[in-house]
Amino acid sequence: MTHGPLDSASREFEFKPGDFERVRKLIYGHAGISLSAAKQDMVYSRLARRLRATGMKSFSQYLDHLEHGQDALEWERFINALTTNLTSFFREPHHFPILARHLQKVAQTRKQINIWCCAASTGEEPYSIAMTVADTFPGGGPQVSILCSDLDTNVLATAEKGIYPLDRTDKIPPEQLKRYFLKGAGAQEGKVSVRPELRRLLTFRQINLLDPVWPVNGPLDVIFCRNVMIYFDKPTQYKILSRFAPLLQPDGLMFAGHSESFLHAADLFRSLGKTVYELANKPR
Repeated sequence: MTHGPLDSASREFEFKPGDFERVRKLIYGHAGISLSAAKQDMVYSRLARRLRATGMKSFSQYLDHLEHGQDALEWERFINALTTNLTSFFREPHHFPILARHLQKVAQTRKQINIWCCAASTGEEPYSIAMTVADTFPGGGPQVSILCSDLDTNVLATAEKGIYPLDRTDKIPPEQLKRYFLKGAGAQEGKVSVRPELRRLLTFRQINLLDPVWPVNGPLDVIFCRNVMIYFDKPTQYKILSRFAPLLQPDGLMFAGHSESFLHAADLFRSLGKTVYELANKPR
């Protein structure tokens, strides 16, 4: 019988069920993320890198360090290691025409439009939002501010740079790619960078949705919170949604991920279809 790469007999570090339970408890307590039992191998492979980097010899030693120490930087690295960041430009493309129509509508009565993308990851989603904004108001329009936040500081740093391999941009229509990106040369050959005039619409900030205070100023016209809630249990989801609601304009929209449903928060948000939500108590 041969062992798989993550079979307990061939692992570099011993990883007991109790270690996994401690990890689950820590990431839930600090980031609200509910790890399923199926994530054991993922947790091992990602945290084994942290053990090697810190020179620690066991998971129990590493977890003791987190629980009892004051190492804020390692806490950040622990959370970054366990945060999944799957993203692409114009992911779930049906949302962007809906966003454009909403922007046109609110621009009739507002000179300032505020958008919060609260899972910015490596930047593809907020730059997709920014391209939609720029296409909607090609000749100038209201002032638009896009706050881009994430729990993971590593991906936010990538997002802020706005530099991507060319093969990551295959979902961007060619005319938009030409309009909003610059082709790299020399050491940046094969890469593109977001044009400064588009990047100016965005502000990047690390925000943990479980923090008691968010550095977010309402009222917001749009909240993008896509493929984030799947990591939280229902009570945590409800708690976050109850904090989103008062930040939104009465006619504001919230965009969720394709596999997310907020039926348990029907007193807060009403579905408009296509995982787009409005406030349940929106004035009629």
